[in-house]
Amino acid sequence: MTRPGPGFVINWFLAIFSALNMDFLRVNAIGKKERDFELQDISWTQDKLWRVAIAGETGSGKSTLLKIIGGLVQPDAGEVYFEGERVKGPHERLIPGHRGIAYLSQHFELPNNYWLRDVLNYESKLSGKDTDTLYEIVRIQHLLSRRTNQLSGGEKQRIALTRALISAPRLLLLDEPFSNMDMIHKTVLKSILTDIGERLQTSCILASHDPQDSLSWADEIFVMKEGRIIQRGKPGEVYFRPLSEYVGGLLGAYNLIEPARADPFYALAGIERNGKCLFIRPEKISILRGSRELTGMLDGIVSKVNFLGSAYDVEVQVWGPGANTLIVRSGSGDWAVGDVVGLFLPPEGVWYV
Repeated sequence: MTRPGPGFVINWFLAIFSALNMDFLRVNAIGKKERDFELQDISWTQDKLWRVAIAGETGSGKSTLLKIIGGLVQPDAGEVYFEGERVKGPHERLIPGHRGIAYLSQHFELPNNYWLRDVLNYESKLSGKDTDTLYEIVRIQHLLSRRTNQLSGGEKQRIALTRALISAPRLLLLDEPFSNMDMIHKTVLKSILTDIGERLQTSCILASHDPQDSLSWADEIFVMKEGRIIQRGKPGEVYFRPLSEYVGGLLGAYNLIEPARADPFYALAGIERNGKCLFIRPEKISILRGSRELTGMLDGIVSKVNFLGSAYDVEVQVWGPGANTLIVRSGSGDWAVGDVVGLFLPPEGVWYV
């Protein structure tokens, strides 16, 4: 028997090293020109079970990017690698898609007037025990005896999610999964998505125009605008330290103070004058009753109180030059229009954009 040469041994070790060190997902310089936008040089690598949320206004390119990752749209430039294998586009495959990636569109459809158990069992590639586990995770056991036309919108979403998972994908792409859902069904779905990662070992990428739906779920958030990723980072970092007003406004309520109107703020300890706007989230400001003129606080008068359910947004007209109005997040509703208040703003609560 011929002994393998040194070249074979070296290649064998390189192959093993590559397999051990390959990225779970690698998106490399993706470009795609559409009628209303153009994806431009989109790149990142993602580890297994790392939860990524892609945020951006409608038309920013989120859906097209997900479809390229799933092999459903052909990119004009760049490549996607999944578990070390290049994902081929529909121009290269008779049946578009990748066997290890499932894509769930916001415009999913279910066959009309079919028994749910029959629909799911027909499509299942799982064993009976694994199928029962999946039904438990997605919370649909009580729905299996119904027909598809007997479901609410949130229940239909869970059935569509089950159909996507029943092929046992390693990566699940979710396009606007929370659209047109009430708060109860959103809460259930967020819990399901966490269980999918922990119990099924399925990685997820979620796209949403309302990132409030994914801030508590994601390990990392990408913010898209006009076909580009303009900021990425951990949710808290992107939320409190946005690179632009667009990013800040996309993630929730904020205060933006222009330099020409910021003199009262520069008088506070630790807040610097650098020519940029001051960016302040409402929850970074503390509110106290009565004037605090001598304690390094901002003085103002309450002009509006908005009830949010778990908190209140209190609008305060700040005294001094500039006539600034600040939104302050308060856990108490014990505020009324006309109340004189003091506001405490620590320097770490201020960001500059």
